[in-house]
Amino acid sequence: MAAAHVEPIAELKQTKSAMNETTDEQLVARVVEGDRAPFELLYARYFPRVYRFVDRRVSNRADTEEIVQEVFFNLFSSLHSFRGEAPFAAWVFGLTRRTIASRFKRKRHEMVPLPEDEQFLGIAGQSGSSPHADYECAERLDQLSAAARHDLSNEQWQLFRMHHLEDRSIQEIASIVAKSEDAVKSHLYRARRMLLAR
Repeated sequence: MAAAHVEPIAELKQTKSAMNETTDEQLVARVVEGDRAPFELLYARYFPRVYRFVDRRVSNRADTEEIVQEVFFNLFSSLHSFRGEAPFAAWVFGLTRRTIASRFKRKRHEMVPLPEDEQFLGIAGQSGSSPHADYECAERLDQLSAAARHDLSNEQWQLFRMHHLEDRSIQEIASIVAKSEDAVKSHLYRARRMLLAR
């Protein structure tokens, strides 16, 4: 009875050993052909190295974890574009660098400055450290959102929401709505002027 259990375990070890000897390029080819299982081995091989690489460049652990997740999502999504002209490891770390750069670009995106009378809108300052200040800030934001939905056209509200509430960059919004960045800035300026005139 015991011997019957030994064979499947030995077989499993042999399979794992064979998989570990498979090259990255062979695993990529299998994933591209539709077999998703080899991606788990690529993930296991590269996760520690990618994590260390990102962690050395990002000071915040939560950001590091998010970026690493994004790297492996991008990796899986773009495996079909790997041509084997360079080692797979070089391709992985090139993709990792681009993912980090993209993340920093999004964090530093351009914001359209509010006019000097932005205090009227109630969104000028960051919420204070007290629960009362946080509550007041949330209340002002709710009032502003209600006013924007009521006073602005659908297009103005959509742009206002994306920029001021979802914190999207002008460039990203322009791409989403298929308008020039100048047109988006102009719409946002008019929307803010309408809200300030209330």
